[in-house]
Amino acid sequence: MKVVLLAGGLGSRITEESRFRPKPMVELGGMPILWHIMKEYSYYGFQEFIICAGYKQHIIKEWFADYFLRTSDVTFDFTQGRNDMTVHTRHCEAWKVTVVNTGLNTMTGGRIKRVQPYIGDETFLMTYGDGVCDVNIQDLLRFHRSHGKIATLTAVLQEQQKGVLDIAENNSVRSFREKKEGDASPINAGYMVLEPEIFHYLTGDTCIFEQEPLQTLAEMGELKSYQHRGFWQCMDNIREKEILEKMIASGKAPWMKWDE
Repeated sequence: MKVVLLAGGLGSRITEESRFRPKPMVELGGMPILWHIMKEYSYYGFQEFIICAGYKQHIIKEWFADYFLRTSDVTFDFTQGRNDMTVHTRHCEAWKVTVVNTGLNTMTGGRIKRVQPYIGDETFLMTYGDGVCDVNIQDLLRFHRSHGKIATLTAVLQEQQKGVLDIAENNSVRSFREKKEGDASPINAGYMVLEPEIFHYLTGDTCIFEQEPLQTLAEMGELKSYQHRGFWQCMDNIREKEILEKMIASGKAPWMKWDE
């Protein structure tokens, strides 16, 4: 099953870093947060990724182009007047990564729509490239398959609100709206499971996924929430980056379940 990662935005709230690179390429513990998210999915057996790039998209492509050599032990031998390279030990994950330039100013729904040819007619996973979570993705997928609806999102309780959800007792999402000051409701943390029918609700580059598409699905009863009581943290600004860095430094980063 493919994992779609939204990684094309400008990162305007963390310009200290994003003026040099896309926000998903900002490093935590020496590796991009995008890598951390991919490691989460890989831990649960998902190895094929489609990255929706945009702003400074060449940096993402160059990073993955060099990833094999960066994570391997290599000898470069120039003694015979040529560049002979020997790879000794490989530490690279068994990933298949497709990086797609989905446009500089394309909105989230438009970015997902643009990668439709790479997904085909199959269920897929999707999340944002700037937040980490310790949700069990296999349990999330089982929940999605149990209800047969078009979309499932992971809902968490958080003081700093994102997209606000109104959830019924049977886990149906009754409405979806953007945050308001003083909200104290479950929020959309990403980590979604989507059926290919979702593409019928994505209209083009100006389509904001979190507005009309999700609101329409909620009104139709086609949007469910998987309620996660564990850890989730986005990286919208330097303060949140420092929070995540301190967790890694202390050895208590809940999302890092993998063994190095």
